[in-house]
Amino acid sequence: MTRTAHTLAYAGSSALTGSGTGRSLGLETAGGLTPAGAEAHPRFFAGFLSEPQAAARGLLAVADVAAARWFRRTQRASLDPVVTANGDRLRFESFSGCCGVYARLDVLPEGLRGADTGHGTTNVDVNNPLREALSRITDGDPLHLRVGPDELAVTTLDGPVVEKKVPLPDRWLRGFAESQGITAGFDLRAELTATEAVRFLRALPRSPAAGGAAGGPLWVVPAGRTLRPTTRPAPGAICLPGPERLTALQRVLRQATALRVYGPVPDGAAPTASAWEIVLPGMRLTLTLSPEADRGFSGEGSVLEALATDTASEDADLVSVLLAWEPRIEPADLAAQSGLPVERVRAALTLLGTAGKVGYDLADASWFHRELPYDARRAERHNPRLVAARALLAEGAVALDGPATAQVASGERRYLVRESGGAMSCTCQWWADYRGRRGPCKHALATRMARRAAASATTTATTATTGDAR
Repeated sequence: MTRTAHTLAYAGSSALTGSGTGRSLGLETAGGLTPAGAEAHPRFFAGFLSEPQAAARGLLAVADVAAARWFRRTQRASLDPVVTANGDRLRFESFSGCCGVYARLDVLPEGLRGADTGHGTTNVDVNNPLREALSRITDGDPLHLRVGPDELAVTTLDGPVVEKKVPLPDRWLRGFAESQGITAGFDLRAELTATEAVRFLRALPRSPAAGGAAGGPLWVVPAGRTLRPTTRPAPGAICLPGPERLTALQRVLRQATALRVYGPVPDGAAPTASAWEIVLPGMRLTLTLSPEADRGFSGEGSVLEALATDTASEDADLVSVLLAWEPRIEPADLAAQSGLPVERVRAALTLLGTAGKVGYDLADASWFHRELPYDARRAERHNPRLVAARALLAEGAVALDGPATAQVASGERRYLVRESGGAMSCTCQWWADYRGRRGPCKHALATRMARRAAASATTTATTATTGDAR
């Protein structure tokens, strides 16, 4: 796993200070991006929380996921949550160390009081003393929230700087992109009341051995007002892979008003990802689970098709300048502004997702703007199938037999790639193992790229011939 060292430098440690009506939660920020450019300690919000206890417990849940590993538990995980200010709301995000769980707390406009919200993205310090203090917060007294340095302290930051050196594995970057690409295709599959949500979640197994039969995935099906566990994907079933990974939701059950479940319609018995959203007063907490507990999002391949297009890079550059830290990004609006077809805008957003520049909100069914400290080209370089497919294309290893088949020479073997109804299959071992459930293999990807190149060459030749005839 490729890693890079990333230093988070804070002006001080985040802390909960005061008591009674004078309590203040100060979240310190590290370097981040704002509309004005890069800032060492951006300030995004200073005001009151409408529901202090719900917000505190939601933030703790996001921090729980950032510090957790459900696979390869011997490796330590610790990356401070990311906060994005979208002008009317705050979003706190994290990824588990094993890359299998994505968490986000959206504090909506009705959850914030008394101040304007800024624009930008940065990390926030969540240390152990702060965690202990947050766990003791009640709703009895108002709580002031400050995200960023105190205005009076901006010019006097002469105290010791708190630094945290954390690893940024490339698979985490790919995980952010893959989870967003996958959830963009989800639908709302079930909704439970607060009472039923509490009953259902508290009854779930909390150890890996208890989830599913014979190591297989657990499924749930709507049954009246609740969800009933099952060991097979019956009609209407929703996959719940690794139910123990929903433990972080336990923190907010007392404040929950509803539970919403999102996912795809199952195609066979193969496990799928799913998203579990707890609705809170003025906010939402969502956990998105990878298809299996020992399988991170980074290898799902949902963004490969978008990354492999010839126009995606240029389109992404154009679309990126139109983003304005909006809480809701509509592809149709971007298409009108950029002059690009909606399909190319969606592909551009997918590519921007690989650089951490956009996220996807299931509740709003729309993208949102944020800026993580990643480079889109880095994600492409470290995606093995995409790198291998480009190499096959450069070597001339793809021979197009017709409109629906191709031969791809790879090593000492040749593989047959077929296309039917827009879907591609291959005779390689990858296809035999996953049947397209984890994106295209390198041979199918190279074939798709070769067909685009051939179609582009034909169009160019036709245009040139027409021009000469005139």
